[in-house]
Amino acid sequence: MCCNIPAFSAYTMSGKIIILSAPSGCGKSTIIGRLMQREELNLSFSISATSRQPRGAERHGVDYYYLSPEEFRRRIDAGDFVEYEEVYPGRFYGTLRSEIDRITGDGRNVVLDIDVKGAMNVKRIYGDRALTLFVVPPSIEELRRRLEGRATDAPEVIDERVGKAAYELTFASQYDCSVVNDCLEQAVEETYTLIHKFISAD
Repeated sequence: MCCNIPAFSAYTMSGKIIILSAPSGCGKSTIIGRLMQREELNLSFSISATSRQPRGAERHGVDYYYLSPEEFRRRIDAGDFVEYEEVYPGRFYGTLRSEIDRITGDGRNVVLDIDVKGAMNVKRIYGDRALTLFVVPPSIEELRRRLEGRATDAPEVIDERVGKAAYELTFASQYDCSVVNDCLEQAVEETYTLIHKFISAD
């Protein structure tokens, strides 16, 4: 674990922002799920916006904020997003500034699960109000073994994910903290300690 937790002196009456990023297969979602159960961290998960249609029993304002592609573009132009990505032509995902304000305004700490580019953008906007955490695998070779062990992806998909992971890992030094997920329980506790220290700082 390496870390440089930002000093925090403002916004003490409102919640803080915790950003987690990781290459696919590093256990980030599992770590977030464990941390959300720790009531003392006072965490709420940020609901993303998307321009895709709801699937199955998905609900607006619960699973996503569903916007039309036109509305999504209009809100991009209005500066309503702190980060967004056009994954496919006309298929957008992003984080609304109003969502962060909604959660932190209630005095809760908001958790964002976003990619490296989005994380860097949010950090630029909020500075020391945000803590960026990067979950890394013990090695690229171990990440490949984990992805292969899932037996859910074709070899070419695994190659693509490993290649993307190698690129994403080049951003790790720009994060406030990095946690190596070699042992899941240890990684959860390390991440908990970092977040607890950050939100407890005056």
